[in-house]
Amino acid sequence: MSLVTIRNVEFLNNPARFSDVYRFRVTFECIAPLQEDLEWKLIYVSCPGQEELDQELDDCLVGPVPVGVNSFEFEGTPPDPSKIPTEDVLGVAALILTGSYKEQEFVRVGYYQNTEYDNEEMKENPPSNILFDRLVRDISTKPRVTRFQIKWDTSVQVSAGAATSAAVPSADDLDDGMDQDDPQENGQKPQ
Repeated sequence: MSLVTIRNVEFLNNPARFSDVYRFRVTFECIAPLQEDLEWKLIYVSCPGQEELDQELDDCLVGPVPVGVNSFEFEGTPPDPSKIPTEDVLGVAALILTGSYKEQEFVRVGYYQNTEYDNEEMKENPPSNILFDRLVRDISTKPRVTRFQIKWDTSVQVSAGAATSAAVPSADDLDDGMDQDDPQENGQKPQ
């Protein structure tokens, strides 16, 4: 069971110019007190399969995190055009938001970003040299969310009013092959 669940990611400037900062609001729920801050990163992936070309656009620490629903606004710098292969500038790229706790990634939210010229003539007949000041980006509103089981604080109790009042298990207590669902939701007794 995760102590932190993303409820919503809202892009505040979408679509935008390719060179504009990324501005968005992340809303998440925390069901138990955390001993440390959460780390969030924004990564631009221009060429899948070539991680050395990925660009970390920004990161931030959020904390202390109170129990309940929380939100914060995040700004990430635009990608550095000089680090993107020319053939990968136009078209689809990926934008990834990651959440980590104690250097363990617990969630990854991926979006497709389409980059194209700002007028039909240039879309149909792109100039031989890329004109970055004429590019616009549009981020898909349908994310792909991947959750990872991590080792949360082992002595944490779930707050009153949360989904359950039993102790939250640590990843150390779970079998590797065990389903990551809450055992109470499956009619099993918590251990």
